[in-house]
Amino acid sequence: MAIRKKIEKKIGGHWEREALEKIALSALGEQKIARRWSIFFKFITFFYLFLILFLAFGAMQKKGGSGNHTALIEISGVIGEKDEVNAKDFFESIERAYDSSGTRGIILKINSPGGSPVQAGMINDEIKRQKKLHPHIPVYAVVEDICASGGYYIAVAADEIFVDKASIVGSIGVLMDGFGFTETMKKVGVERRLMTAGSNKAILDPFSPINIKQQAFVQNLLNEIHQQFIEVVKEGRGSRLKESQEMFSGLFWNGESAVKIGLADGFGNYDFVAREIIKAESVVDFTTYESFADRFARKFGASLGSSMNESLRTAILNQKLIIK
Repeated sequence: MAIRKKIEKKIGGHWEREALEKIALSALGEQKIARRWSIFFKFITFFYLFLILFLAFGAMQKKGGSGNHTALIEISGVIGEKDEVNAKDFFESIERAYDSSGTRGIILKINSPGGSPVQAGMINDEIKRQKKLHPHIPVYAVVEDICASGGYYIAVAADEIFVDKASIVGSIGVLMDGFGFTETMKKVGVERRLMTAGSNKAILDPFSPINIKQQAFVQNLLNEIHQQFIEVVKEGRGSRLKESQEMFSGLFWNGESAVKIGLADGFGNYDFVAREIIKAESVVDFTTYESFADRFARKFGASLGSSMNESLRTAILNQKLIIK
């Protein structure tokens, strides 16, 4: 009987230790889980505040001004749907500039080497449309370092163009560039295997010999777009142009020469134009700038799209079929 009691006492003590250990381990596990959730919610809160901050910053960038002023819209960088200068942002900028009751004139501060003729054409058309709606508010283009190609396409919609003597102006032309690797392929012994449905589907393929008919077709396309550019310049500049064979050849001039041949009207920076021409010295920036949040979202979306595209491409390649 005494032996039995001793055995039961030992078993009971062992059970109590196991129970305490389990309770302690369970408590530690719950603490770890609680700590992880705490970190997660802190991260979510920080990200939310971070997003709100930059959205607010972007909204601050888009605010206009009150009182009599000159509205400024910057056209700085490459022109393209996804580039620094695009029609969507410009439409918003010029709409807000005209909507401001204190706007006495608009300055387009241009520093662009050009880009998409489509985006430049859309901006040119919008400027002319807004000018018809608000004939009492003049629009001036002020060139800084460069106003070439698509940049000049936009500038000619303004009532007058002001430049610095050393500004680069012009480049009224259209180009399409690329490379040809047919000779390189011959040297390294690579055979091009290309299958198409449609005799011109592989037009301008860099790994195939140039096709004379296709080359003529593309050249005609470029000529037509070039002629559209020329007509826009002639419409915008009118009798001020001193036309020559070189003017529409793609050449460019410094500001001093540009004034002489009628590509520009005079010299002056945007402060000068606001103070002396528009007579509203206070300058308010109405440019729609891409906020950090917008830029992050666009880059994240592009990255996600690229990953999905790569996955799709891999799946197609596994099926021995390439679609371009």
